[in-house]
Amino acid sequence: MLGMTLRCIPFNLKKRTIEQLLQLQFKHSLEDGDLDFLENRWLKIQVTDLQLVWFVSLIDNKLVVSREEIPDVSFIGNANDLIMIATRRQDPDTLFFQRRLIVEGDTELGLYVKNLMDSIEIEAMPKFLRLTLEKLADIIESAPKN
Repeated sequence: MLGMTLRCIPFNLKKRTIEQLLQLQFKHSLEDGDLDFLENRWLKIQVTDLQLVWFVSLIDNKLVVSREEIPDVSFIGNANDLIMIATRRQDPDTLFFQRRLIVEGDTELGLYVKNLMDSIEIEAMPKFLRLTLEKLADIIESAPKN
């Protein structure tokens, strides 16, 4: 249901929203040059169960989102696992070795992205994003396991 709803939202609206969230989340990292490894390189994020795909790059010191690019590295997983990674309730390495998080492409760039994910402090997230992700993670954890 969520995937269908998200697919109905025009890409330009999703793009603006994701870019604003990224700018907020990574404001200090951008200022410090911590994201320079992504300069003119494309990270593909694919949420398989929601059938969502977007590409992120650093261009002119701004994180930009695109609908279609040739990715340098891809991170592929389902929504629940990506939410659990974002809230630090699941380790990306564990999911990778369980083949629930797929990383394809430039290994070095993928490692930079993974290290960036590991460095994110959930308390530093914009409050709305943090609370939303934490609530979703609570729901995921309380859901019956198959």
